[in-house]
Amino acid sequence: MADKMENEASSSGGGSRGESIVIDHGRFLSPCGYCNSGGFTSCSHGLQAHSITVDDYQELLDRGWRRSGSILYKPEMELTCCPSYTIRLKARDFVPNKEQIRVSRRMQRFLDGTLNMKKPDKVEDEPNSCRDLGSLVSNASSSTMVSKSIAKESPAGGCGEKHRAEEYIQYLSSRVDNAVRTCVERGEIPSSVRLPKAIVKKVTPLAKKKLIEICGDLLYTSNISFQIAAVLRRSQSAEKDANQLGLSKSNVTESGQLLEVSPKLVAEILACLLDQQGDLSSLLIKACNGHLNFYSNTTEIGSHEASANFSSSAQSSGGSGAKAKCSIVIDNHGFSQHKRRRLDICLKRSSFDPEEYALYRRYQIRVHNDKPAEVTEISYKEFLVDTPIVFVPPSGDGTVPPCGFGSFHQQYVIDGQLVAVGVVDILPRCLSSKYLFWDPDLAFLSLGNYSALQEINWVKETQAHCPSLQYYYLGYYIHSCSKMRYKAAYRPSELLCPLRYQWVPFDTAKPLLDKKSYVVLSDFANLENWASSPLQAAENAIEQACIQPCQGDQIESHREEESPSEEDEEMNPDFEVDFGPETSGMEVVHELEADDISNIVLDLHGVRLKYKDLQRAFHPSGKKRNMDSLELQLHRYMRAVGAGLSRCMVYSL
Repeated sequence: MADKMENEASSSGGGSRGESIVIDHGRFLSPCGYCNSGGFTSCSHGLQAHSITVDDYQELLDRGWRRSGSILYKPEMELTCCPSYTIRLKARDFVPNKEQIRVSRRMQRFLDGTLNMKKPDKVEDEPNSCRDLGSLVSNASSSTMVSKSIAKESPAGGCGEKHRAEEYIQYLSSRVDNAVRTCVERGEIPSSVRLPKAIVKKVTPLAKKKLIEICGDLLYTSNISFQIAAVLRRSQSAEKDANQLGLSKSNVTESGQLLEVSPKLVAEILACLLDQQGDLSSLLIKACNGHLNFYSNTTEIGSHEASANFSSSAQSSGGSGAKAKCSIVIDNHGFSQHKRRRLDICLKRSSFDPEEYALYRRYQIRVHNDKPAEVTEISYKEFLVDTPIVFVPPSGDGTVPPCGFGSFHQQYVIDGQLVAVGVVDILPRCLSSKYLFWDPDLAFLSLGNYSALQEINWVKETQAHCPSLQYYYLGYYIHSCSKMRYKAAYRPSELLCPLRYQWVPFDTAKPLLDKKSYVVLSDFANLENWASSPLQAAENAIEQACIQPCQGDQIESHREEESPSEEDEEMNPDFEVDFGPETSGMEVVHELEADDISNIVLDLHGVRLKYKDLQRAFHPSGKKRNMDSLELQLHRYMRAVGAGLSRCMVYSL
């Protein structure tokens, strides 16, 4: 399907970029995920798109539409419980605030290996925070993580300090067990073998002096590698071990016999896996003569060779960057005394990736508390993989960026491990951010904020190749939902007027939104020209919106303070015909009749014809009721997508 779409776009050259085919589902009600009102209070207009061009989807975005997979939807702002305003900013005008600068610096310190891994009690990343494992690490970090204070506990700490230290030791043991299970799942250790549980012990100052190799501030150690090696030697033959462990040929003799499975080899495998997991990034993990040792990552490391080995092993395990069309590599040099990390940001066409799905599943279950049975592969594909947007390849003439136009997944890979995925649409005038999911164990990095900064920077850089691509769209802004207000922190931003589709500065709209959830923002923008102050302008706009009816050929149905009664909703549950509180049914009909729907192109079982041709084909007396129903649908469809798009897109029946 992707190849077909690409061929269509390629053959079209600089002219047509395919065609848009949609099915109109009209208005629909659903439970609201923002206010949790408990009923079907979210009202939207829906379209199902078989295909849609990048130009048409750009126009739909600028009329308040968004997509979820192949479903296009637009909130019915006067009826929905939580009015949603499209928000955007011009990338070149973006000015980061102090918190956004801190996020960038925190990530850089993490990559350099100089980040103090102490976490706050409450981690904020967009509206979401880390749970489960993150909370354990957060509670233990104040006195145990990456700090010499673990080895220097003061008597004043009492039982609380000791208890937290024991908790963290148990946590380290569980991470080692997870690494062992990963070896079993990957076939590196036979699944039939009963393996012992890992035990991590704190290293006392006296024990440190007895060790031959001291590479820094050694905090913990485990001898699990000796136990695993002993079990493997006893349980299976040398040839079977060679096949199932998947070890290199250097460990096997010419006759196929496995050389002795040494604790040193097992320790190196486990250290590499723990390093790739990334959730112990506050510690330097090293295999030393069969022991699995954990060092403080904030002190100087004496062995430069050890740091180099870790860097090379982590980089050799990554493969995501090689398959990407575009890649940004941030490599860190000059910090040999610390554990350095490599970040690859890779842009790839939207497609199913098992590794991405596994990360998405973890994110939904741990961050959003979704039930495991609900996070299926099918639902993931429908939400974030399927796309109706027709891909447009790069043209080389400055009208299309090097990656092309279409739907993409932007992968964030640290030392070969996928840690975040941003789902974006790249269109003629913008990069539209659709969704982001990230590793819950790295919530302290604020990956949601960091990815937004990277996407804004991408727009800035791409503008040199494609001058029309200037904006960054952050989705919907819902002023009544505190979890969504973080989007306004990316300044200077603009909100889309839900009636006249004009862009209004956020600072201009905010005073009015503080008083009323649904506002015709362009009214406020016009009033500000003569108002003495923004507050006065807000009051004037509210007064005008509540008192004066709409003028001209536009219909404006303002939300009243009192919501419709339950009795009214039961009488008309599907909202098939909706009349605003200030308009009568006859007024709506007259306004609809003013729209010229005769040139809308219809698709009837593969046959293309305009609505006016369909009218001629049916005798008015025979199919009048059906034609009236279709005519009403087409009028509403034209009002939802605009007169221009209604004549460009194909309306499928």
